[in-house]
Amino acid sequence: MPCRNIVSWTSMISGYTQNGLAEEALSLFDEMLKEDSEVKPNWVTIMSVLPACAHSASFERGRRINEYVNRIGLESNPSVQTALIAMYAKCGSLVNARCCFDRILENEKNLCAWNTMITAYASHGQGLESVSTFENMVRAGVYPDAITFTGLLSGCSHSGIVEFGLRYFNSMQTKYCVEPRHEHYACVVDLLARAGRLVEAKEFIKKIPMQPGPSIWGALLAACRKSRNLEIAEIAAKELFVLEPENSCNYILLSNMYAEAGMWKEVDKLRARLKCEGIKKNPGCSWIEIKGKAHLFLSGDLSHPQSKEIYNLLEALPEKIKAAGYIPNTSFVLHDISEEEKEQNLIIHSEKLAIAFGLLNTNPEVVIRITKNLRICGDCHTVIKFISKIYEREIVVRDVNRFHHFRDGACSCGDYW
Repeated sequence: MPCRNIVSWTSMISGYTQNGLAEEALSLFDEMLKEDSEVKPNWVTIMSVLPACAHSASFERGRRINEYVNRIGLESNPSVQTALIAMYAKCGSLVNARCCFDRILENEKNLCAWNTMITAYASHGQGLESVSTFENMVRAGVYPDAITFTGLLSGCSHSGIVEFGLRYFNSMQTKYCVEPRHEHYACVVDLLARAGRLVEAKEFIKKIPMQPGPSIWGALLAACRKSRNLEIAEIAAKELFVLEPENSCNYILLSNMYAEAGMWKEVDKLRARLKCEGIKKNPGCSWIEIKGKAHLFLSGDLSHPQSKEIYNLLEALPEKIKAAGYIPNTSFVLHDISEEEKEQNLIIHSEKLAIAFGLLNTNPEVVIRITKNLRICGDCHTVIKFISKIYEREIVVRDVNRFHHFRDGACSCGDYW
């Protein structure tokens, strides 16, 4: 283009963001900020690039954009602040998200702003805060929609406040005239199943006035592992194998349950089925951002330049945390091998590698923020609690389901996840 204006720049950034190309969106935004750039970002550009920070969990880049917002006088723009709420929440900083929410004047807080804050609390497992924010929204005269209830019910589910969740679900139509959708039914199944009420959840599915989809059966299957209920797990998995035959996660989840039960023949059958049908498992990976650069780790990764220092730290870790009371949970190593080999296998999980790298390369007062593409491993969850206490560090882990905030030997989830 011989002449690029604010529309063409913003359209390109938005296109990258919407197609999951976060780094390209952020690079183009950086070009706009250069001194010799004739076109500078406006509020629409800001809103287009912030989801890229959220997608890549790039907290530092997001914070710099926030500083730019303040410099150019956009801190009073409700739409920009709402985008900042979403960005900070997805980068693991609920405190910053709430600060942005509080900057919006009461009479300018629209449904989108309220929904974003409710959903932020939900993703961090702060169910009671989701409920409190919802009640404040209704008192402010803003009526909820379907998105509101998805966030609200999700928050109740992650926090185990079952009766609250059921009450809000039952009031959707009668009190607020919001028709329940597929995602709301999935939230209720998750709500009941997480609380161990699997039979009730299964009966609830039968009453759903639409064909149950993958999210509904997936919620039931995921909860079965916690309760170790293979009977219901097999029912849910059978449905999922038909609904989404190429999703490896369902096969792996059931396979893991068989492995925990020592049913190795069933494990072999599922693995053979995966291989026969050409379904590939997504490798678990974790990443951490330091000084604006993302560092990605796979389980057992040796490719990082600091691998030697990382593994030295991790090899010394078991002795330290065992002295503090840690007992390795080798049930999360799903192979028919010796206990000693299982303990060694636990050390090399991707989230542990990323945290070790963070400990080596950040100051004690810096929050270590990790993102994982799968659900956090149960043993890693326990180990990170010990690390947070021994090293006196705050660690935030964002997995595929939610955030975990570790501090002084405890996690914000209260081990309900």
